[in-house]
Amino acid sequence: MKLMVTGGAGFIGSNFVHHRLETRPDDEIVILDKMTYAGRSENLEGLPPDRFRLVEADIADRDAVRSALEGCDALINFAAESHVDRSIESPGEFITTDVFGTFVLLEAARDARIRHLQISTDEVYGSIDEGSFTEESPIEPSSPYSASKAGGDLIVRAFNHTYGADALVIRASNNYGPRQHPEKLIPLTILNALHGDPIPVYGNGMQVRNWLFVRDFCTAIETVLESGEAGTVYNAGGPDELPNIDVVKTILRLAGADESLITHVDDRLGHDVRYSLASARTEALGWRPAVSFDEGIERTVAWYRDNPEWWRAIREGDYREYYERQYGKELG
Repeated sequence: MKLMVTGGAGFIGSNFVHHRLETRPDDEIVILDKMTYAGRSENLEGLPPDRFRLVEADIADRDAVRSALEGCDALINFAAESHVDRSIESPGEFITTDVFGTFVLLEAARDARIRHLQISTDEVYGSIDEGSFTEESPIEPSSPYSASKAGGDLIVRAFNHTYGADALVIRASNNYGPRQHPEKLIPLTILNALHGDPIPVYGNGMQVRNWLFVRDFCTAIETVLESGEAGTVYNAGGPDELPNIDVVKTILRLAGADESLITHVDDRLGHDVRYSLASARTEALGWRPAVSFDEGIERTVAWYRDNPEWWRAIREGDYREYYERQYGKELG
């Protein structure tokens, strides 16, 4: 296949591109990425240069999208503004990319008569005290980020229902693994632990998340791309649920750092208490997560420890100013 992967220089997108080109030797990929702070050329290092092409463009640019999509067999949309804290600070950027950008992609894929797979999040369901969300659960987003993703998902549904577009959605629980920007909990904690910096934990740290190793999500995406039914939503949940504070303590142990680094800060506005996804529909297609949290977090900590050339420029760049504005503390 020849795939167009939007947001392919970001965290999940780049992991998918690496996985796909490693496991499908005849595939080619066109990566369309705006190359914001989270889209990095470093994420594409090691890819076979004759099997991928990077197009630096915005998914809201109709002409750029249609040009890049020529000759492709399917479109996978990873492109999104994705950090909840940034959505609280600047919600407009999220609406533009996650809603209008998705609409532009759907139009182009429909006109080209190819499949559009929308990458979404468990956060569109909101918070759940007990049990797990299924694909039939109502969507009740709590943040500008999750609302913008829900908007994109609903446009996918509308294009399928109204126009018969070959479009569908996969929603994942919290992904983690190599190449994740340190604004997110796990890489932030790893890098702060390795540097001896205080580790900010929102509120009491008892917010529960369902953790999915990123390469497991990549196999779920492949499964749904190839076997999923148009107009359908598929969940991909991780095998383990843990409170954030337990995640932080596990990372501190693996990094050889002391729990005294933990610093509780004011809770995030509108913070969801618990996410949990049931994945029966995706599992019925033959998918299962293969990596436990214990195994995945060990691999992740080791990757960040062994790849300082990847994260050093981030910690020394604009992220430093963002971090200090967000948490009121300086990085060491």
